Amino acid sequence: MIPFSVLDLSPVVRGATPGDALRNTRDLAIHAEALGYHRYWLAEHHNMTGIASAATSIVIGYVAEATKTIRVGSGGIMLPNHAPLVIAEQFGTLASLYPGRIDLGLGRAPGTDQGTARALRRALGPSDDRFPDDVQELQFFLGPQQPGQTVRAVPGMDTNVPIWLLGSSLFSARLAAELGLPFAFASHFAPDLMMKALEVYRTMFRPSEALAAPYAMLGINVVAADTDDEARRLFTSQQQAFWNLRRGAPGQLPPPVNSMDGVWTPMEKAQVDHALSCAVVGSADTVRDGLAAFIERTGANELIITAQIFDHEARKRSYTIVAEQHAELAQREAA
Repeated sequence: MIPFSVLDLSPVVRGATPGDALRNTRDLAIHAEALGYHRYWLAEHHNMTGIASAATSIVIGYVAEATKTIRVGSGGIMLPNHAPLVIAEQFGTLASLYPGRIDLGLGRAPGTDQGTARALRRALGPSDDRFPDDVQELQFFLGPQQPGQTVRAVPGMDTNVPIWLLGSSLFSARLAAELGLPFAFASHFAPDLMMKALEVYRTMFRPSEALAAPYAMLGINVVAADTDDEARRLFTSQQQAFWNLRRGAPGQLPPPVNSMDGVWTPMEKAQVDHALSCAVVGSADTVRDGLAAFIERTGANELIITAQIFDHEARKRSYTIVAEQHAELAQREAA
């Protein structure tokens, strides 16, 4: 059975603080490790009052210090916001402190709006321009010292932190294939090109020292509860948050509602349903069948599961149910 992992946006729920969100992230990571999840990733976003993981490398260290075996990493670091040497030093430090457990997922979007991107001192030209060069420069700084090399990442040099490329289009699929790197697709919010990106990545893949064969991880929203109705109610928090983001009014994660009728128009519902179509929402049986169908359709090598749930205990319960169904699917596969 393929591994299941966790993508945590460190949601700041309405009425709470970023400190509350980060402590919940730490608690969920400990819980996920006990349940057997393979990796725990955090994402770089800026100027968003509902997401607490802007200083992603610091949060990774906070999570890694609280856990023992689960891999911890970025899903992702938005590389155009940073000099490759700085990221090599940060993740080299993490790899030195927590050897064999750190992943470095890289994206090429700003993870924010244009005004905030300027405040990050980021040039606002096309992010495609330097991204391939920056990825390879980062690989260079994380690899062994080369003859004549005078600029080194310390820590970082020769840590060989595993690099992943993240994307929601074909650009990163092609680049990951060209460089022979693992690829993670953001199907949890941008499903349109998922199957085409997988095809491009798999057919164009060139083996490398990092990876002998293509390895694709897919994002998926999963909200599990004791009943289908309760899971659908919990999912309304994410539906509300996503629509608020789309209409330019992001905020803290709202509490669930019993019905979205009156909260959005039919057109808004259609847009959100489409964007969040890679979602499995329901009871244990519904989740098991939905995940099995998604794996069969995509041939994913791994799933990374996100759950934007208002109540922290309900969120932990959702990941527990998913882990139980992962074990059930593994038993069925073995039989």
